[in-house]
Amino acid sequence: MVLQTLADQLNISPQILGILIIWSLIWKGLALWKSAKSNQPAWFVIMLVINTIGILEIIYLMLYSNHSIKPSPNSIKSNKRKISRRKKH
Repeated sequence: MVLQTLADQLNISPQILGILIIWSLIWKGLALWKSAKSNQPAWFVIMLVINTIGILEIIYLMLYSNHSIKPSPNSIKSNKRKISRRKKH
């Protein structure tokens, strides 16, 4: 009902509006997840606040998808300790 009302106000088909909403949510979710994992709070906030129907999110993912997220040396040491403890038991 809300989707129909909004589609009527925007003068577009409710099916197209539904597809745009799903499209936007998928890209926004992927980009927000990547920016959070990459410790980029500015990008996270920008993409959370600005709705561009996935365009900004796709650009972000294209620019940053080639950059690998390197674990910090402390996390590597911590993981090695956990593995060695498991082997002892």
